[in-house]
Amino acid sequence: MRRYLAVFLIDWQNQFVYRLNFLLWRLRNILRLLMTFFLWKGIYQTGSAVFGFSQPQMFSYILLVLLVQSIILSAPSADNIGGEIGSGDLSNYLVKPISYLKYWFVRDLSSKLLNVICALIEIFLLWLIFRPELVLNFSVSSLIGFLLICLVSVPAYYFLSLLTRFVSFWNPENTWGLSFLIIIFIETLAGSIFPLDILPAWGKLAVQFTPFPYLIYYPAAIFLGKITGFYLLRILLQAFIWMLILFFFARLVWIKGLRVYGAEGK
Repeated sequence: MRRYLAVFLIDWQNQFVYRLNFLLWRLRNILRLLMTFFLWKGIYQTGSAVFGFSQPQMFSYILLVLLVQSIILSAPSADNIGGEIGSGDLSNYLVKPISYLKYWFVRDLSSKLLNVICALIEIFLLWLIFRPELVLNFSVSSLIGFLLICLVSVPAYYFLSLLTRFVSFWNPENTWGLSFLIIIFIETLAGSIFPLDILPAWGKLAVQFTPFPYLIYYPAAIFLGKITGFYLLRILLQAFIWMLILFFFARLVWIKGLRVYGAEGK
């Protein structure tokens, strides 16, 4: 346990070394948030409610997306996994008394902590500048549901990201292609740009059979109080099942990848 605590603290310190990279990453998120904010602000000039969301609810959802992304989605440092496999540097970890997958998960948590702190500051500053009317639900059930789905979705996304990086075992040069597709799916099917209520009923039902809406849309919708009661329990159960499925496949691909890993590098 002390080994992983040391990894967490070292990674926390390292994040302040490459300040420009981190600032550019945060700037990207802010610009995307502003684009989405002004898009919906223009849409709401034509009506008081859109797809069951009032304007305050939509603005609350948009700001919550920034926070949820910082909690659940991985930081850019996790992209190094594919590079270490392709270059042969993975061998340095395999001979050490530490789990490679746990090592990167701890580093991911360290990055998430800093991202969450920055997201809270950014949300507060954006609210001060634009002063949008917000609707926040602080009921006990919604907060507990939000925390539970985050606890499940954080490892679920980590396992999903591992699957994209483990392609390096067989094709070291093209891991970016699968990662890019995952980013597209997250932008469209996870609710990063718009709430999934916009989709027709059959579309909203279909995306429940993918892991993506459990990463952004459902955590935000639960926090806003739009998902309650038995429906909330069902979503939590489905998120947990997806986490187990992704863990199983990530573990399976990791084992099979190690069998073909030659450690020769590029």
